[in-house]
Amino acid sequence: MDFKPCVNINKELDIVGARQLGRTRAKELGFGTVDQARIATAISELARNIYLYAGKGKVCFEVIDQLDKQGLKVVASDEGPGIRDISQVMQDGYSTSGGLGAGLPGVKRLMDHFEIHSEWGKGTEIQAIKWVR
Repeated sequence: MDFKPCVNINKELDIVGARQLGRTRAKELGFGTVDQARIATAISELARNIYLYAGKGKVCFEVIDQLDKQGLKVVASDEGPGIRDISQVMQDGYSTSGGLGAGLPGVKRLMDHFEIHSEWGKGTEIQAIKWVR
């Protein structure tokens, strides 16, 4: 299954599109409803961050097929301002937008694997994987 569609995030409505596509892919892969909701929530958070902080970017989906397991990889990337202090944004309760601050730490908790790469002035890429149980 070589499949890597992306949803461009340019306007607020694109957040919904990314969330729906991610949930559909998760369902097709055999994730249960609880994990589908976790994945959709993580995608919403990632797409919202792109919209709020970078203005535009994309969320891509990739099916990972390993010998003993299958998963869904979500890659959120932008060419926005980047994150100056990753350790700070990974603290629960930290928010620059007046939100709950559940953002990236929440995504990390919802998914099985989480990586963040950001360069100030160049943008951010976040990869998150959820494995089918």
